[in-house]
Amino acid sequence: MGKTILVVGFGPGISRAVAERFGSSGFSVALVGRNEETLASGVSALKAKGIEAAAFPADAGDPTAIRAVVGKARAALGPITVVHWNASSGSGGTGDFLTADPVTVRGLLDVTVVRLLAAIQEALPDLKKANEGAVLISNGAFGENTPQMDELAATMKAMGLALANAAKHKLVGLLAQRLNGEGVYVGEVLVAGNIKGSAWDKGAATIDGATVANKFWELYKARGEVRARVS
Repeated sequence: MGKTILVVGFGPGISRAVAERFGSSGFSVALVGRNEETLASGVSALKAKGIEAAAFPADAGDPTAIRAVVGKARAALGPITVVHWNASSGSGGTGDFLTADPVTVRGLLDVTVVRLLAAIQEALPDLKKANEGAVLISNGAFGENTPQMDELAATMKAMGLALANAAKHKLVGLLAQRLNGEGVYVGEVLVAGNIKGSAWDKGAATIDGATVANKFWELYKARGEVRARVS
């Protein structure tokens, strides 16, 4: 039976590189995101490389939509082997917690944690049966619980982003422990910097998406270490 990777939060950076890396190794690729033009372009690029791919427009902030898209991808491409979560609502509106709208802060955590859990729960039967099932999570180094990162996030007015990343960082460890005996690997790549060509790239980004994608592939194949850092 073929293998399918569900890439949630598809865009021009890490997720595009992950789609190409896994697709080039025999995976069918299900691209999930809000921008239909971006998805269509991604599918075309993958198919040009001989990779089976399909687009599934959905808002990662909507748990019902995320659950539904797992079923649609399964029906179109086969059981889900890997879930790659790259969705983020960024730090907009939550740069300074002393003035941030609490509803906006909650929204950040909804996308980072709650919607991710919805996707995993929906795909879990497939992941358990796959023998190679995995959840691979993109994260930012702001999620590291150190005074240096706290100072940097506060100074850069990225407190909301840091909180969301920290919650996701903790979730990775919890899921890894919970799924350890279920045959499902959980891995995270922490990115300390900006990705070339991504929405965050203002011309000074130094990290290639392919570098992160290759790290995800290494983690997935080794199925040992839970976390890796790229800078």
